[in-house]
Amino acid sequence: MAHVTAALRHRQDAAFSELGLTPAVARALHELDPDRPLPARDLAERLGCDRSNVTALVDKLEQAGLVERRTDPVDRRQKTLVVTGKGRGVRHRVTDVMSDSRLLAGLTDRELGTLRDLVWKVSDDGCPEPCEPG
Repeated sequence: MAHVTAALRHRQDAAFSELGLTPAVARALHELDPDRPLPARDLAERLGCDRSNVTALVDKLEQAGLVERRTDPVDRRQKTLVVTGKGRGVRHRVTDVMSDSRLLAGLTDRELGTLRDLVWKVSDDGCPEPCEPG
């Protein structure tokens, strides 16, 4: 499982690099909803990191033209993060990268089912055998 995880991470990191993003910056962009501005403190909570780290991530997103800091119309003391038009396109590509399943493309349906069942079996979710999709 560690090998599969490392292979997935390597592919994602390479794809993020092609987009000009680090994995951390890509994940931050992915966590932002293009239709709902978000305070930086909420992004820090979603990412499970310190607000000072989010400031550096947002600086990079802003420098790339993917995010803008704007004053919250409800609470003018607070800044919100707004995904730009360019950011929407890049975010869509980041989402594609994060959901890319080409690593599993060589498996048959039966093999995918077996893999799914085995992953459920070793996870804490306790999916009954055989695991039902969905």
